[in-house]
Order: sequence, then structure tokens, then C-alpha cells
Amino acid sequence: MILVVGLSHRTAPVDVRERLTAGADALPVVLARLAARSELEEVLFLSTCNRVEVMAVAARGRVEPALRAIHEELARHGGVAHEGELAPYLYDRRGDEAVTHVFRVAASLESMVLGEPQILGQVKDAYEAAVAAGALKGTLRRCLHTAFAVAKRVRSETAIGVGTVSISSVAVDLARRIFGDLSKHAVLLLGAGEMAEAAARSLGKGARAVRICNRSFERAAALAGEMHASAAPWDQLEQELVQADVVVASTASRAPVVTREMVKRAMKARKGRTLFFVDIAVPRNVEPAVHGIDNVYVFNVDDLEQEVARGLKARHSEVEAAEKIVAEGVTEFLAWTRGLEVQPTVVAMRTKARAVLLAELERSLAGRLKHLPETDRAALTQMVESAVGKLLHAPTTKLKARAADGDDAAELAAAVRFLFDLQEIAAAGDKARDEGRTGGAGDGDDDDRLPN
Repeated sequence: MILVVGLSHRTAPVDVRERLTAGADALPVVLARLAARSELEEVLFLSTCNRVEVMAVAARGRVEPALRAIHEELARHGGVAHEGELAPYLYDRRGDEAVTHVFRVAASLESMVLGEPQILGQVKDAYEAAVAAGALKGTLRRCLHTAFAVAKRVRSETAIGVGTVSISSVAVDLARRIFGDLSKHAVLLLGAGEMAEAAARSLGKGARAVRICNRSFERAAALAGEMHASAAPWDQLEQELVQADVVVASTASRAPVVTREMVKRAMKARKGRTLFFVDIAVPRNVEPAVHGIDNVYVFNVDDLEQEVARGLKARHSEVEAAEKIVAEGVTEFLAWTRGLEVQPTVVAMRTKARAVLLAELERSLAGRLKHLPETDRAALTQMVESAVGKLLHAPTTKLKARAADGDDAAELAAAVRFLFDLQEIAAAGDKARDEGRTGGAGDGDDDDRLPN
């Protein structure tokens, strides 16, 4: 069974999310710990600014232990003494509900900014990390492949991604709302990544000056050259705060890079001029206590959610179309997984019928028909193979159809095993089904290549 355990901007405030967010160094460690748990057959760890999730397949018959294992590992990663402390913020999804959630996340229907494109890339990055770690084998891998294809359809067949609403664009709008015309104000960008670049492109159109301060001065200078801005050395951050009016913080630092004491000193040199921070990083780059300083305002990603919602009316009209595409993808995937449940019975039924008929043919060929030449023997063998296929075509088709529809396929499969005395053969068929789940033979359409 597929499981999802996690938290997001909808269930947990930023001070909780930042404890569980994993950077480039921590992500493989967390993934390795999860993959080592015997309760989990497959696992993927997703960590973004607005969500931290574990997507997994529980070992057979161990759904509840698998959920406990995930809770324990998340608590361990977050430095929480007991997993119960995280319980108020976590959500659990299982089975069909978990599959739907995975598809909605990839299609950005669960994002703070509805329709934003970054989440699909982030899920693909998590997928590639899980593949590299050997943590994805079959069912979850197939689920994610289908989710990627669905997300691509949502982007190409709906207008859910139209417009320029993003965390970065909202940060720019807030700055203009507070200061009005930015032509008389200076902007400082902390960080030179994708989010900072997006903010730079918007702010550079109207600000008096744009400065980019990054730990890698070379990266800051390169971005500044593209944005018609200027670069500042990281060790001059405090001096830059004296000159800036708007600071957009988006570094990958695990600890705050702007402290209360640093801002207090900068405000003294500024003689009280208003200083506005937009902290779009998780973990936060600006200490929360900075907001308590006179004439200093700090907005973090949670504060921006309401602002984001105001600019999404056009996108919301596309949600129904996107939800329909997601539902189609979920139905397709669930039909595949349910087909796996009856596959051992189908294989066992065909194996037994074929074995019985061929055994009877062999007895005849060794007795009354022993005079037949090889060509005739081959023709009779082919006739038996054809008869098996035609005789079992109807029950096979109907059993798979029931499975695809989610009806009483399990009960029907059990009845077939009872009537045909297939228990021992079906046990061998379970192995074939598990090979299908873990990417064994017959799973050639489910490789590791990702949709664009």
C-alpha cells in the first residue's frame, strides 16, 4: 500500500517546517535511514520550502508499523524528542487517497502558489535521489512516473500556470505597496538562487539600485551582470543593510543570516529609516525577533500566503479541468495496481490448465498416438496452447476488468483459487506479482526516464 506522511504550509507554521526541511547534505542521510527501515518496501523523501513529505510503500501486512516508522524518522530528523510532538502538524494518507495526493502535489494543486512550476522539478529531484539510493523499485516508481505525465498534461492542457503570481512577485508587490515608487529606494537580495533571480528580474525594473549579496561572490557577480545590478561581498552584509530599504532573503542557510543585533546596529546608522524584509527562505534567513525592532518589518513565506491568494483568481477557474486530468491519471494507475492483485490468480489458472492438458496430450502421444510424426505432435501441442488461451480468455478478461473497476475482484480471485485448487500455484504467482511491483521482468515500460 502506498503511504504519504508529511506536513505543509496548510498544516504547519514556518517555525515547524524549517525544523524538518532538509538541505542538500541532510537529504541523503534522511533517505538512507528511511530506506533502511524493514517496514518500508519503497520510499521517497521530498523537502521544499512549503512541504516535507515521505512517500512510501508499506511492506505487506505492515501498514501501521510503516506509518510509525515514518513518524519516528521524521521526528529524529527534526530533532524532536518524541514523534507525538509532530502529530498535530502531520497528515497521513494511505491507499487511493495517498495516490491522489501524490498526483495533486506534482500537478501543483497542493502548492501555496497554485499552478507554480517549481514543485514538479522538486519532486523529480527527489525521485532521482531515491532512484540513486536504490529506494524506488516498482509500485511507487510507477506511481511517480504517472504523476509526472499527469502534471505535464495539466500544464499543457489548462491555463492553471498563467500569470506571474509567485512568492517572488508577491514580495515585489509588497515592497511597492509599502514604499510606493521604488525609484528612490535601494533593494538588497540575499542569495543568488532561482528565487532571488526571479525577485531581481521584477525589482530591477523600478528600484533605484539593486545589490546582490551571496556567499559566492562570483555567483552574485554573474547574476548581477545579467540583472544590471551590482554585487556585494558576503562579509559586508551588515553595511549593506545600512544602505538598503528592501531586503529579499532567499539563501540556503540552515541558520539565520540576519540577526536582531545586526539589524539594531544597522538601524542606528540608518537613523530610523524604515527597513523592510521579505524572507522567502525555509529555514528562515531573518531572525523572527527582528520584526520587533521599531520601523523594521519582516514578512516570511507564511505571511505571503494571503497575498498570494489575492492574485490567483484566474488560475482557480482552471482547477476543475486540472482536477479532471488528475482523476483520470489516478484511475489509470489504480487499475494497474489492482491488476497486480489478481495477476497471481490469472497466472496460476493458466498454468494449471496448460499443465493438465499437456500432461494428457503427453500420455496420448506415448500411447495410442505414439506413431504420429513430429510435425503432427507439434500441431497438437499448438492446438492445446490455443485451446487454453481461448478457454480462459473470458474469465481472465472479466477478472481483470473487475480489478480495474475496484469491485469485488479479491473475492472473485479467491473463488477461482478455491474452485480450481490453485493455492500452491498461486503462492508461486505471488512472487511474479512482487517482481512486477519491484520492477522485475515484464515491467519494461516503467524505466527511470522522466517526462519533460
